[in-house]
Amino acid sequence: MTMTYYTLGNSGLKVSRLALGTMTFGTEWGWGADKAAARVLFDAYVDAGGNFFDTADAYTGGTSETWLGEFIAERGLRDRAVISTKFSMNLEGPDPNTGGNGRKNIVRALDASLKRLGTDYVDLYILHCWDRLTPPEEVMRTLDDLVRAGKIRHIGLSDVPAWYASRAQAVAEFRGYEPISTLQLEYSLVERNIEHEFVPFGTRHGAGIMVWSPLGSGLLSGKYHAGDTNKVSGRLETVRGTTNPGFMKFNERNWTIVAELEKVSVELGKSMAQVALNWVSTQPGVASIIIGATKVEQLHDNLGALDFEIPAELRVKLDLVSRPATPFPYSFFGSEIQGGITGGATVGGKPAGYHPDVLVEGTYAGVR
Repeated sequence: MTMTYYTLGNSGLKVSRLALGTMTFGTEWGWGADKAAARVLFDAYVDAGGNFFDTADAYTGGTSETWLGEFIAERGLRDRAVISTKFSMNLEGPDPNTGGNGRKNIVRALDASLKRLGTDYVDLYILHCWDRLTPPEEVMRTLDDLVRAGKIRHIGLSDVPAWYASRAQAVAEFRGYEPISTLQLEYSLVERNIEHEFVPFGTRHGAGIMVWSPLGSGLLSGKYHAGDTNKVSGRLETVRGTTNPGFMKFNERNWTIVAELEKVSVELGKSMAQVALNWVSTQPGVASIIIGATKVEQLHDNLGALDFEIPAELRVKLDLVSRPATPFPYSFFGSEIQGGITGGATVGGKPAGYHPDVLVEGTYAGVR
């Protein structure tokens, strides 16, 4: 495959369209890759031209960050590598200030992550999950201080309400803080709810969406097929019965989506995983998608996901079968109600082609 790089949100940080997720680095959670296998995955991604690595302090008890830092150092890639890590989760037990998004924990968590990663800065530091308590003013001021101190380069938010993200970005703009460059959110054919608010927010206010779980926690990977509810294996079966909403994927709607995805993949001659990843990567607002694997064969398959186009007629089938519900107030934003505002006239923001994208290709011509 040919790896291309685009800027992340309204920043100048250039990242691969496919990011390597390292939540699978370590077997502490009962699944994942051991160190030798993780190194093979890392090397395969780098050799394919990838430069964007996603981890978190909470992943596999810190093993993910530690191994990622070691692998980057072994190949002398720190200047080339774009490292993203996250804070919020409590790794210390019942101490309220060793988790959450207050200033005390953000600073503490970053120092611990830098030590595990073996670096003096991270390229992208992301709030992992809304704690329902810390005001965005405190979060944004703390992250801006860390940018000014040279410990982080860019910032992002993951798993927060849209109103919180909007407030945080407005605070940054009003006070001159480092703005939010990315929103890291779950998005796939089986989870499309970010389309209601996060995609419009991101495209309008400079936050590129960094997709996690683009294969629906593995449901769309090709391991599962419609009707296999009681004959499955893999991560989703390992965590069957969990109360974690991110892993609760076995339901009739999702099996219908899996069945349609399988039909489209057969028609295209591509794997189900490749088709699912391709669909996500070409959706509006998406800056990069996180791919994770435990076997190098899976990774190589994922890396080929951007080497083809899904024909319009097949894309329509995937769009229709996976269309999310439109609850209030979003039901008021379709043509059924908006036509009452326009009076029936065709009205838009800007015509197609009004703001063509910049794409730099080719090699240096030299000076002679």
